[in-house]
Amino acid sequence: MTTADVSTSGTAGPAGRPTDRTWLVAVAAALWGTDGLLRLPLAADLPSGTVVFWEHLIIVAVLSPFVPRAVRALARCGPRVWLAVLIIGGGSSALATALFTAAFQTGDAITPLVLQKLQPVFAVLAAWAVLGERLRSGYALFAVPAIAGAWLLAFADPLDIEFSALRAALLALGAAALWAAGTVLGRLVSTSLPSRDVTTLRFTVGLPVAAIIVAAQGNPYTVDWDNAVGLGLLALIPGLFALSLYYTGLRATPAARATLAELAYPATAVVIGVSFLDETMTATQWAGLVVVVAAVTALGWHERAAKRRPVVVPPEPVSTGGRE
Repeated sequence: MTTADVSTSGTAGPAGRPTDRTWLVAVAAALWGTDGLLRLPLAADLPSGTVVFWEHLIIVAVLSPFVPRAVRALARCGPRVWLAVLIIGGGSSALATALFTAAFQTGDAITPLVLQKLQPVFAVLAAWAVLGERLRSGYALFAVPAIAGAWLLAFADPLDIEFSALRAALLALGAAALWAAGTVLGRLVSTSLPSRDVTTLRFTVGLPVAAIIVAAQGNPYTVDWDNAVGLGLLALIPGLFALSLYYTGLRATPAARATLAELAYPATAVVIGVSFLDETMTATQWAGLVVVVAAVTALGWHERAAKRRPVVVPPEPVSTGGRE
């Protein structure tokens, strides 16, 4: 396997061709779309911070046998990876969700949705600055339709959008930036740590941050047994299982491509909402759904078949610390 092969995706398939896992990132993001089906009944009984805290607690309990090994692997890495893991766990996993929820609590439901659509832009810029990923012109053929489709999907009338409230805007921008950072830094640490360790560290670091958020909001830590099943399913399906797939896929997927594959999340969430939560969609939202699905599917197909890929990744540095 040549250095060029490794620089494209991190692994190699048959005949030395780099293995692409954009599709696996999309599958993981689609599983995140089931979040609403499980979270909505819990939101009626529990504060959002309490739900996030229990999600982390349940996952850390399940992964507890792997925590010592993950911590040892992290200790063999450098300060750059330590900082990345801290941001992923404390920022992208716990704080971003709290910021996004707080943005909605201002009473302005439009502003967070509008500004969240900047997440792919943040991710692409961060991937260029942090990872050295370079985009070819072909990237726009997938990025522009995908982001436009996500915009159509978010709003019943995409031409009649009014947003205000500086506080809501800043909170939503903070959440979008942290989620984008999670994509980019997840790709960064995946070159030094196995995907299982990245998943373990994300929730282990995120747990104390989630606990601090609950305390800061003055919410209770305790929940009733009636919510135990819902919390368990929420933690294990769109939480642990989806994140495990995500980091496995991200290890072989440049961040600039992964952020588009993650748009499978809102597409699946809409399908779940219409099918199970009695939501309705306008014609433009249906059009947006089709565009997003088509763009993400085409991106995955292109990366498996094309000789010239739209994202150029520099060669990974030689590192043995923390890798299997």
